[in-house]
Amino acid sequence: MSNSPTKIVSLLPSATEIVATLGQIDRLVGRSHECDYPQQVETLPVCTEPKFDPQGTSKEIHDRVTEVLHSALSVYRVKTEVLETLKPTHILTQAQCEVCAVSLADVERAVASLTGVSPQIISLQPSRLDEVFADIANVANLVNVDGKTAIANLKSRVQTCQEKTQDLPDRDRPRVAAIEWTDPLMAAGNWVPELIELAGGKAIFGTVGEHSPWMSWEELKTAEPDVIIFMPCGYDRDRTRNDAEQFARRHPWQELTAVGNGKVYITDGNQYFNRPGPRLVDSLEILAEILHGDRFDFGYRGKAWQPFSV
Repeated sequence: MSNSPTKIVSLLPSATEIVATLGQIDRLVGRSHECDYPQQVETLPVCTEPKFDPQGTSKEIHDRVTEVLHSALSVYRVKTEVLETLKPTHILTQAQCEVCAVSLADVERAVASLTGVSPQIISLQPSRLDEVFADIANVANLVNVDGKTAIANLKSRVQTCQEKTQDLPDRDRPRVAAIEWTDPLMAAGNWVPELIELAGGKAIFGTVGEHSPWMSWEELKTAEPDVIIFMPCGYDRDRTRNDAEQFARRHPWQELTAVGNGKVYITDGNQYFNRPGPRLVDSLEILAEILHGDRFDFGYRGKAWQPFSV
């Protein structure tokens, strides 16, 4: 296999973006059904599919996913017949969240059934920013390219945000509630609290490096966040807006201080925030714009985020 050309199948959007950031997109031969960035990967064969209908309300999707997980390790299926045709040398997947992408166990089972090929499986499972950078370095090593420049550029952008917020007094660091799902209610965890802190805010829900926690409306109201940011997993801005509107109608929305102060925002949680790859740095810059628009203007407003009101 060492003399064969590298043929990568990425079953994770963030892994696809890592390969692209390293300038190795031409080595990709297959992708997951969710890999859509950069746009040119959309022409690649699709190697996974959901086992549930992804359309509907947040509650309906949550219930369908829960039902599938009662009898399966993952809510997605690996298209073994496509892998058989592509004959990849490497498969990039994850072992962090059974809802985010196909499970490692499912991938291993699919690979075991292949004939004439035995691809190397690389499982990524970052839960914080430094682990994302480590994953980029690991993938660079895998495809035998130098990833140091790409990683240094990303870290430089992080440092720029950090330096511009490090002198902020405690009173100027808004308390932020980042919402990853609305029904049932879930706060954003893993790397999001870290990004909020780097952007000059205080994450009042979620713990750096730990899975996203479920929460209640009462907990949200009692916490009285200064800022609320919706970033539902898998939702673009339009779908996030609809979700936020439904959430607001279900609760005494106007009682929240952030609502009265006009400090509620919607984002593209699909393209940013929920993909632990290079664009987590974009996500940091988005947060910096939202929280400290007097110090930052990266041009994301109106594209990746916008104020929300009902």
